[in-house]
Amino acid sequence: MPSCAVDGGCPTDYISISIALLSIILLLTWSTSPFLIHKVPLPKGSNFWLPVIQVFASLNLLLSIVMSVNFLKYKKSHWWQSCYLWAVWVEGPLGFGLLLSCRIVQTFQLYFIFVRRHLPPMRSHIFLPLILLPWIAGAALIHIARPLNDRCHMKTQWTIPVICFHVLYVAALVGLTVAIRHIEFRFHELKDLWRGILMSTSSIGIWVVAYILNEIHDDNEELQVASRFLLLTMASIYVLAFFSISSSQPLVSQMSLRKKDGPDFETMGQALGIPDSGLLVQRESTQVIDPKEPLDKLLPNKRFRQSFMAFADSCLAGESVHFYEEVHELNKIRVDDTVRRLYMARHIIEKYIVPGSTMEVNISHRSRQDILSTADLAQPDLFRNALNELVQLMIMNLAKDYWSSTFFLKFKEEANMWAIDHDLEQATTGWNFSPRLSSVHGIDDPFHQDQPSKDLDHVHDLDLQ
Repeated sequence: MPSCAVDGGCPTDYISISIALLSIILLLTWSTSPFLIHKVPLPKGSNFWLPVIQVFASLNLLLSIVMSVNFLKYKKSHWWQSCYLWAVWVEGPLGFGLLLSCRIVQTFQLYFIFVRRHLPPMRSHIFLPLILLPWIAGAALIHIARPLNDRCHMKTQWTIPVICFHVLYVAALVGLTVAIRHIEFRFHELKDLWRGILMSTSSIGIWVVAYILNEIHDDNEELQVASRFLLLTMASIYVLAFFSISSSQPLVSQMSLRKKDGPDFETMGQALGIPDSGLLVQRESTQVIDPKEPLDKLLPNKRFRQSFMAFADSCLAGESVHFYEEVHELNKIRVDDTVRRLYMARHIIEKYIVPGSTMEVNISHRSRQDILSTADLAQPDLFRNALNELVQLMIMNLAKDYWSSTFFLKFKEEANMWAIDHDLEQATTGWNFSPRLSSVHGIDDPFHQDQPSKDLDHVHDLDLQ
């Protein structure tokens, strides 16, 4: 075996690096495809930056392994090539520790929303640095003590506490996952969590085994090459299996997993399987719209709401109508269907209620705080006050202009066409082929209608006479 076992640059090293590059490409493609291919608007808040941080931590983890375990043959003559930079800081607080911390934050959110039925008491941008502080403190302690040798390996008295520290965070993730295991999630959140736990445990186990074998058989070059190949390959699989957006962005996760011939989910209502979500009800098509009717009586009509929404969007003021649409979908869910109501309520809050959200609606501070601080996200009247305020705003700011707009004229013409088509359909389906008007015998009837035997023959004879 050549000296590449110690200095790096073996063929297996380049193969494992190629696998790591492929996993990075797949990870970036998976995380960005909903926004580039399906044109999904970029979310704001923790729904956006938590998955981004996961991708960043995955890149750091793979890069730190490459730089600290001698995969490439180079001389460490600069400070940025130090073992303490890559093996301690980048691999710990900015790599494996950051990945685990992000998943703990996501599980923490799921626990409070679906088990406690209210929003988490602490915002994600505060909670994540708090649980990451022990990693930073541990990295600073190792940096000060400097227990690493020239091969970036720790001494035994340091290895055991570091392993226990990793296991502690995995155990915390397991504890939170067990607390939500009874929830019937709709977007594979629990499955993704268990998969992440399995991959984390496997990665720690492989790292421990590789360390022990290298320490016991320090002179075995084949073992050194094989162990670091397995370590980087396992880490490449780990970052792909560990990454998940189902907890933060369930609708986006459905779009990214959507098959070519699968269902097309454009709204949360469709993804949750809400009845008639996004569909036009036939009985609504023939209703006559009277401009003198109050707007809150007209908005439940699907066709009118779509026309009014198009007009509001053209005025760059469509948030209120979209909010009405989502709350209308929420009200279709049964009160005892708690999980779907919680999904829909969280979606509405993150999209319309949270300050700085993508389609933040203009409601009073009191109504906003009542929603954000509610003790039960599944209650039927959660958005009632906000909805009443927005309907009044639509009446004052949009309704008058809508009645004189081309959108209403187009809607009126289409409504007349729908009414005519509906009348024709009713006349066609309601046509009565009476036996008295038909002189076709049952045996010659092309529609195979059974004719009455006695009464019909008597009537037929009278007609012939």
